[in-house]
Amino acid sequence: MRFSRWGITEIHPNITYEFEVFRPYHLTIDIGDQRSIWYDGYMDIIFLFKGMALGFSIAAPIGPIGILCVRRTLTEGRAYGLVSGLGAATADAMYGMVAGFGLTFISSLLIGQRTWLSLIGGAFLCYLGIRTFLSKPAERGNTAQHGGLLGAYASTLLLTLTNPMTIMFFAAVFAGLGIANAPGAYASSGLMVAGVFLGSALWWLVLTGGSSLFLGKFSSHHWRWINRLSGLVLIVFGTASLLTLII
Repeated sequence: MRFSRWGITEIHPNITYEFEVFRPYHLTIDIGDQRSIWYDGYMDIIFLFKGMALGFSIAAPIGPIGILCVRRTLTEGRAYGLVSGLGAATADAMYGMVAGFGLTFISSLLIGQRTWLSLIGGAFLCYLGIRTFLSKPAERGNTAQHGGLLGAYASTLLLTLTNPMTIMFFAAVFAGLGIANAPGAYASSGLMVAGVFLGSALWWLVLTGGSSLFLGKFSSHHWRWINRLSGLVLIVFGTASLLTLII
């Protein structure tokens, strides 16, 4: 082993590893005179932050999942709203993983079944909308009676997974960054996927935290209209998803 001003160089018969002290994420491996493998962790960390920005931007637009998270936060507490959001964040990360690691068999299978998935997702949204619309203001703990935190997590996870076209979006982003199916890009892809989950989770944390500020501030009359409006919005989203199957 040889020490130098810039780092440590360990020499084997045919392989040289060089690790720089002042750039602890930088690694160069030379195998004889054949090839050189270069790794710079600083560049990979950038992909983590890019993934966080991507995950946050995907989650931020208010849609059916956002409506569900806000209502569950107000009716059951912040934990239920946050766990519901994490279900959606997990689904986003799963689709990001399929796109980032080039799992074409899974993506082709899901996209090929998008009609059935849209049917299931639309019908489920309509069911949730009708149940929310008809729920009474006094029915606190309604979510807990239908599976608790696990049920809240699973419902948004499955609901988000019914939109497999998200894979195409992630595939385009990963290809644009030059890390989709690229040799040796597994670390970059992994960090991007982790960033997507963290960014999405950050949005749900912000949303549920803001919603929790209104806990206990609504009367029964207000709740009746909140339930009706939330249910109506969910029904509209569900109906729109079903209409895409025949239009």
